[in-house]
Amino acid sequence: MTWWRRGVIYEIYPRSFQDSDGDGVGDLRGITARLPYLRALGVDAIWLTPIYQSPQADFGYDISDHTAVDPQYGSLDDFDALVAAAHAQELRVLLDYVPNHTSDQHRWFREHPDWYYWRDEPNNWRAAFGGSAWERVGDRYYLHTYLREQPDLNWRNPEVRAAMLDVLRFWLDRGVDGFRVDAMRQLLKDPDWRDNPVNPDWDGVDPFESLLKVHSADLDEVQDVVAEIRSVIGDRLMVAEVYSPIERLVRYYGKNGNGAQLPFNFHLITTPWDAAAIADLVERYEAALPEGAWPNWVLGNHDRPRVASRVGTAQARVAAMLLLTLRGTPTLYYGDELGMIDGPDTGHDPGGRDGERTPMQWTAGGGFTTGEPWLPYGDLSVNVQDEPAMLRLHRDLIALRREFAEADYRTLHADDGVLAYARGDHHAVALNLTGEPRPLPVHGERLLSTHLDGGAERLRADEGVVLRI
Repeated sequence: MTWWRRGVIYEIYPRSFQDSDGDGVGDLRGITARLPYLRALGVDAIWLTPIYQSPQADFGYDISDHTAVDPQYGSLDDFDALVAAAHAQELRVLLDYVPNHTSDQHRWFREHPDWYYWRDEPNNWRAAFGGSAWERVGDRYYLHTYLREQPDLNWRNPEVRAAMLDVLRFWLDRGVDGFRVDAMRQLLKDPDWRDNPVNPDWDGVDPFESLLKVHSADLDEVQDVVAEIRSVIGDRLMVAEVYSPIERLVRYYGKNGNGAQLPFNFHLITTPWDAAAIADLVERYEAALPEGAWPNWVLGNHDRPRVASRVGTAQARVAAMLLLTLRGTPTLYYGDELGMIDGPDTGHDPGGRDGERTPMQWTAGGGFTTGEPWLPYGDLSVNVQDEPAMLRLHRDLIALRREFAEADYRTLHADDGVLAYARGDHHAVALNLTGEPRPLPVHGERLLSTHLDGGAERLRADEGVVLRI
């Protein structure tokens, strides 16, 4: 059986995980030094957000050289040492692959302008970080779905495809175990450059959402590119970033093994923290999966406020039990295993995402760097050295889930703030999503409580339990 069906993926934001040289920015040597912690936690793979050479306008997602490590993070030798050390500890290494755009400082943008999208007149498309998606240079405009420093690559140009697939081969040859593919649904655009229609349900908050992106994202033809990328990655893991409704998301599994093994399922992040709503989501997702497809779940990442800040510190333990007991591969964001909360927005990030990217809290004094951290620490009363209950819970959950990782899912109860479900014939999970005690709707031997004790006959406030039935 493939490792990722039973495994847990751990996302590392390299700038914020561990600094080895005191410059305040995390690096590859720092990650290597912390591999024993990850091994003890029980995760199976680490996913690194971009470590490539970059001007850092979007903190690594604006790449100026796809086959070089940014000096802030180290060197190719440091990367090779990290992969070797990870493999020695039975940890896989996944890299972020960013195919939609490059930095405007990439030599391609100067030497191969036809590798990008240019028009004489802009259409109405919006950029994710605000304003028009078109930037004027002289008498022409280039497309940037994100920052103006991130021009979109034209994947309809066969030279672009060849160059970007060679990037995959470069890192595969260095021993990586797979890739998370950034902005997968954006890779092809409407060849007729039609305006996007107005979104009738826009809430008036984010202008990027004021238009329906029917001509600038998720075109049916994107599946051909997905298949081409998968053909190069082969049996190693392909995870695709796809923010789409479930019925669109599941198309990225492809057919006959030619799609992503795990198109990221982000729906738990936006679903109301309500038992019936979560049960409905799980059932709709399970029903929509193509035959043989494997589910996956995400509750936090580098683009979204932290779990404990969204649902509250009391419910964060219940959220951890949900993430790590549903059927499917979970992805755990660094620091969520401690219950870290969002830090302040200091204006570093163009998308206002500083809060969820603060340094890992190793000790009561920080422990991330001997220098001044690039972002301020959050609440250091929660840290690894003090062995918080949340960390112990994660270790226990990751170990316990292996007993039923591949068992079927079945909803047992979803009412009055309590969600209960079976995993196969021998395990059940009951989650109290409220701050009040509730009856336990399923009975059996208690294997684990979010309170890390023997439990009680009822579900206590903010409690989840795993039972043997």
